[in-house]
Amino acid sequence: MPLSPQAQSLLDMVYRVGAPRFHELTHLQARHSFQKLQFAFRPEAPAVASVTEVPIARPDGSALLARYYRPLQASPATVLPLLIYYHGGGWCVGDVESYDVLCRELANGSGCAVLSVDYRLAPEHPFPAAVNDARLAFDWTVDQAELLAIDPARIAFGGDSAGGNLSVVTALALRDAGGVTPAFVLLIYPSTEILSERPSRQRYSDGFFLDKESLEWFFIRYLPDGNTEDWRASPMRASSLAGLPPMLLISAECDPLVDDCAAFAARVSEEGGEIEQFRAEGMVHGFITLGKFFPEANLAVAHAAASLRSRMYGPA
Repeated sequence: MPLSPQAQSLLDMVYRVGAPRFHELTHLQARHSFQKLQFAFRPEAPAVASVTEVPIARPDGSALLARYYRPLQASPATVLPLLIYYHGGGWCVGDVESYDVLCRELANGSGCAVLSVDYRLAPEHPFPAAVNDARLAFDWTVDQAELLAIDPARIAFGGDSAGGNLSVVTALALRDAGGVTPAFVLLIYPSTEILSERPSRQRYSDGFFLDKESLEWFFIRYLPDGNTEDWRASPMRASSLAGLPPMLLISAECDPLVDDCAAFAARVSEEGGEIEQFRAEGMVHGFITLGKFFPEANLAVAHAAASLRSRMYGPA
């Protein structure tokens, strides 16, 4: 299937003559550009019951910031399942504010609380800073379950792109550590492998939003020392993908990462895991937050929220 007309019009806008390409920007310019795109094309923010800014203390005395949402229908005392959400942006761009609408939608649609994590970004904080922050958010949440009014046995991970990577990596680390592990993982076009020669990396390498040069721009900043074969950067390099929680993997047809996503899902299944795939036809990488522009984004968010609700509360 070709690009959807809406996707083509977005690409025409992005690649208009004279506009700088993403990989030609500084990291500060790139962050501003990413945020402008999100704010321009995200849906209107739905009301939720409460939104709380949460500082999480790191061992060095600094704070990992997060934003905590409780769904519209929940009373303050109701103990809820929780989705810990790690935003996308190649570990270099993106922030909690850009993902505010998506997290509100997921909270209301699933009936779960959502903790959106503002993990440290490269190049100021390269690998493994984001990995460490992702794990810290989970450990803190379990410790503070009573304060948050959440059930530590019903915690899910979720994330798109780089955030999907952090979700898988954290789930693998918790599997190996024993103890409390997530009940479900929501993956949206996750980065599962830094170096890949699968056909989609070439098929969609130029002119499909996430260009080859942009991927390299992210990888160089996140992994200045290499580390491409470290499973914490490329979870497909993990010795085993067995024993992970049930997963939903949402991918985009016209995404250079789509074949990597399919290969990851196939390996999870081969090693005995449960994973559902949902492919958005005609869509490009990054579509999920652009629901004002893409009807397909709203359908994918609704599917994600319904799957989360079913896993956290049981079938209706």
